[in-house]
Amino acid sequence: MGSQFTELPLPPHYDPARVGELWRVPYEQRAAEAEAWAAAHGLSMARQDSRRVALLAVDVQNTFCLPEFELYVGGRSGTGAVDDNRRLVEFIYRNLGVITDIIPTLDTHQAAQIFHAVFFVDAAGRHPAPMTQITEQDIADGVWRFNDHLAGSLNVTPGYVDAHLRHYTHALARQGRYALTVWPYHAMLGSLGHALVPAFEEALFFHSIARMSQPDFQIKGDETLTEHYSAFGPEVQFGPDGAAIGAPNLALIEKLRTYDAVIVAGQAKSHCVAWTVQHLLEGLRNLDPQLVARVYLLEDCMSPVVVPGVVDYTDAADAAFAHFAAEGMHLVRSTERVEEWMGD
Repeated sequence: MGSQFTELPLPPHYDPARVGELWRVPYEQRAAEAEAWAAAHGLSMARQDSRRVALLAVDVQNTFCLPEFELYVGGRSGTGAVDDNRRLVEFIYRNLGVITDIIPTLDTHQAAQIFHAVFFVDAAGRHPAPMTQITEQDIADGVWRFNDHLAGSLNVTPGYVDAHLRHYTHALARQGRYALTVWPYHAMLGSLGHALVPAFEEALFFHSIARMSQPDFQIKGDETLTEHYSAFGPEVQFGPDGAAIGAPNLALIEKLRTYDAVIVAGQAKSHCVAWTVQHLLEGLRNLDPQLVARVYLLEDCMSPVVVPGVVDYTDAADAAFAHFAAEGMHLVRSTERVEEWMGD
């Protein structure tokens, strides 16, 4: 398949023991090392790739991936996201010459959004606990209602949000989505949790210099009145009055269709990755069903949400990925050679 698919050694700066830690990337040093590494290993510029490969890295952020942060995705093992990122970072370094572009998504939130506790109160004025599931029946029965102290700041009326919550929870149920979940405050805009995991950020930066390929960051999750697991669109697109409360990211679908292969990794397998892949499947199938076979899902670089004794989405995630495979996508592992996936 040519030199583009030659696996490389791991660079000397990489330390697998630090993947689960928080630290600063030494950009100037890594930039010089990346150019020298590219020259030593004969790496061409990304724009010269004969086969264009995108890595879509979903929400590889501290908030999901480091154990001391807000919504750590440990999976059933308890070490899920750290192990996943070790494999993902090593996959990037070994395949610097394979990956043309890296497209990281960033879950991006503020406090007063529909999936955070301050948005809701009960009859006594108390907020729901993290991981509370709010159903259509809960809203109808008044178990939870909008915290109208937020109305002025959000430029909405309490009556509108009450109607929206009835509409929203009904729409989730009708579409077969997860129930509205009150997540711990996470991925807060400007916070340490919002930032990329340092080991992944370092690999991303190293790739960008070595291959002369600017990362294409995709912001998601900043709409107030809808959850937004997928990189391609909100959970509910329209409010009770028909007005848009979020927009599909059609430009990203159009971009990904231009690649010969799209590799997907990130967190969490059960939520943001699963819905991203579902929307990618639908978008590519609508453009050309044959495009679906260009998608490769790195199953050992993602984990499901598991909160011991509370929720476990492992089975739901596995069922979703079995569906993706049945539709023509490829379930692969980072430890396999890319040329074995893609053939000639």
